[in-house]
Amino acid sequence: MGAGNAVQDASLGEEIVQRINKLAAISEEAGKLTRIYLSKELREAADLILNWMREAGMSAHLDAIGNVCGRYEGERPGAPCLMLGSHYDTVRDAGKWDGPLGVITAIACVADLNRRGKRLPFAIEVVGFADEEGVRFASTLLGSRAVAGTFDEAVLNARDRDGVSMRDALVTFGLNPDHIGAAARARRELLAYLELHIEQGPVLEAQKLPVGVVTAIAGATRLAARLTGMAGHAGTVPMALRRDALAGAAECIGVIEQFCHTDEGGLVGTVGYIQARPGATNVIPGEVSFTIDMRAPTDMHRKSAVADVVRQIEAIAKRRQLTLQLDVTHENRTVPCAAWLQDQIAQAIGAEGFPVFELPSGAGHDGMAMIDVADVGMIFVRCRGGISHHPDEHVALADADAGARVLLRAIENFRPREDRASAS
Repeated sequence: MGAGNAVQDASLGEEIVQRINKLAAISEEAGKLTRIYLSKELREAADLILNWMREAGMSAHLDAIGNVCGRYEGERPGAPCLMLGSHYDTVRDAGKWDGPLGVITAIACVADLNRRGKRLPFAIEVVGFADEEGVRFASTLLGSRAVAGTFDEAVLNARDRDGVSMRDALVTFGLNPDHIGAAARARRELLAYLELHIEQGPVLEAQKLPVGVVTAIAGATRLAARLTGMAGHAGTVPMALRRDALAGAAECIGVIEQFCHTDEGGLVGTVGYIQARPGATNVIPGEVSFTIDMRAPTDMHRKSAVADVVRQIEAIAKRRQLTLQLDVTHENRTVPCAAWLQDQIAQAIGAEGFPVFELPSGAGHDGMAMIDVADVGMIFVRCRGGISHHPDEHVALADADAGARVLLRAIENFRPREDRASAS
């Protein structure tokens, strides 16, 4: 029986949706989904996922950072693995599909193999990463960085909004912060890392397609800008004599939007936060702070665009006699999805009867960390309206099923990269 028929008969889409709903019921807020790192809700979710892994025929455990890890042995015990994963933490007031869809779909695929008694020439490991969003300690990808061996132990001293350190939160969760290094995996243990995730954007919906092949996870540069002029009375300072920081910021924001609109290489720019001071109706703003987030499919394009935008902002500030402070607060490299994995995902999509469509990811994912220990591939699943990080986030049952069929087919027909195949 082929992979497509197996999934269709088993109707994995229904099982996935049921489990998505069950996991979404675990939240610190009634009526809202919030499940942050090292909370008691995350522990309850971890226990539920571990149980699902074991029911699917995997050995399962919680690692030293709080990731839920399951392993389905191959034909030969101890063989290198194809790792599947995503995250099971959420933002505050979240949607229920971002992260858990990838974890639950991977478990469902392994369960299907187990029901058929099928073992592959490699092991399969499923990982639910405990912290991708970075909500609690303002540092993202903690779970996947630990697995990739790039976890920064300085983060253990970070404190949440209640003053609790990450180190203490790990102990309360039942973990030993001194053992985090044990979560790291060696490159020789992993044949590849595959992640299924909702698109978090409207492109697949516009294309009327349930799934797509991800080409790259876009890098991001974030900057904090502060323009300082001179506060003054709204009625007595002539327009020609004003040094209005908010008017200057508005011009900067317009320049950012226009620059990105005219770019043809997938550049996006966002000003997501702005604050004017002193913040009174009848006072000319003397100081304005705002953020800039710029992303592009390649690092060269992003860095060039950031430099161009910075030059334009500097020119605006000089012309308006405003003092500018501009600091880079975050920079993540672009992560290309491996061409050989893209090819295999495309073959699985085509074999399931869907047109093959390629698109980059503008959002960050655990693959940004996993690239340090394995080649990365991603499958996107259509989400309604492109909405994410919001309670209205939604995936249709048919699309959840299509994603499962594609992932299962990709697993069953997975071929390691040639140099890894000969080594193993």
